[in-house]
Amino acid sequence: MSNKKKTSEGFFYRLLAVPELGVVVALVLSAAIFQSFRPVFLSGQVIGSIVQAVTFVSIIGVGQAFLLISGNFDLSVGAVAGLIAIVSGKLMTTAGWPVWLALLAGIFLGGLVGAINGFMVTRAGVPAFIQTLGMLFVSQGMIQVVSQGYPVYPLPKVITTIGDNTSFLNLGWNLPIWIFVCLVGDFVIRKTTIGRNLYIIGGNSEVARIVGINVKKYQLACFILAGSLSALSGELVMASLNAGAPSIGTGWELTVIAGTVVGGVSLFGGVGTIAGGILGVLLIQCVQSGLVTSGLSPNFQLIAVGFILVLAVFLDVYRRKYRNTMRKSNDEELNDPEAVKAKGVI
Repeated sequence: MSNKKKTSEGFFYRLLAVPELGVVVALVLSAAIFQSFRPVFLSGQVIGSIVQAVTFVSIIGVGQAFLLISGNFDLSVGAVAGLIAIVSGKLMTTAGWPVWLALLAGIFLGGLVGAINGFMVTRAGVPAFIQTLGMLFVSQGMIQVVSQGYPVYPLPKVITTIGDNTSFLNLGWNLPIWIFVCLVGDFVIRKTTIGRNLYIIGGNSEVARIVGINVKKYQLACFILAGSLSALSGELVMASLNAGAPSIGTGWELTVIAGTVVGGVSLFGGVGTIAGGILGVLLIQCVQSGLVTSGLSPNFQLIAVGFILVLAVFLDVYRRKYRNTMRKSNDEELNDPEAVKAKGVI
């Protein structure tokens, strides 16, 4: 193998090792394409609506990224967000609870739902797909039971203030909350022992157990985090709408998983970053908004998201295979004395 070929393969390998690179390129290309079709696409109003939608969904995406990196996932996040929005609204109105207590109770309930999912998966051995799909149906049913199919309103004036779009670049309080959640999540994943252990767990849970990592404890905590952040996102949407609408969170589970996977967070665990997950959610929202501004039927949004998800998983599988091949090739060269000597190592 020539040095030139080795150099090109090494460069390609390093590119594949950067999960955020592909989604950044896809995001730029998508924006350029939709802008060429409809010059209004990059207007301030459209960009503002995209960013606002991303803040809600990617807060949940942070929790989902933690779960995926640890080797699990949660299909109930959207339904939990909707349920907590309804429950918190009912506590403020029908039950007469103080706003701060109702909001905290909602986040606690979301964490409790996550704890139930985590316990059933890590302790009872129920597959994450079955458990979280079942919780999705339970939460959707509870939304209808609690709300009777009607929005919960009027909410206290302080909720209107929280959801006021005239503050923070016309995006409301959800913008600084979103920034805080994303920065903290990214720091924990990249810079702390917790993050390093999650990568080890997602990469090989048996190895993690051997080195003394409490795999079940970490995975349970990730489920609780995902449930709590889902609750927070549902409450922020409730504040933005000034009503606890039964439609809140509908279909978010697909967008969240698709976005995080598109952003380089592997469905197989052990790979990905919070920044990549956020970029992936942004790409999904960009495509959906682009299709709307292009005048296409909303049904094409689901087709596009499904296609992007399948393509992202395919690329993830290919990237893993290619990286494993390169590692194997490098290991074989290191074990070959002649190859090592030719490189000048000995």
